Amino acid sequence: TANGERYDMYAMTAAHKSLPFNAKVRVTRTDTGDQILVRINDRGPYIDGRIIDLSKTAATKLNMMQPGIVPVVIEVLGIEGQEEDA
Repeated sequence: TANGERYDMYAMTAAHKSLPFNAKVRVTRTDTGDQILVRINDRGPYIDGRIIDLSKTAATKLNMMQPGIVPVVIEVLGIEGQEEDA
């Protein structure tokens, strides 16, 4: 992956063009309301109209393996490893 980790299709990870590595992101399917939490560890996608690429396990949990592409919204919840201000 772009952050130096070996890709693990079983991890709950994702690629995004600009979010910082280790960002925790909630991905919600807008058509079903299904949600998952992933960690950004790679760059991409590089196809117009796509905002995030999910690992195989993350895509499976979001029930998107059959259609391949689904409408989603993403919400950044924080950065893993960074302390919140008191």
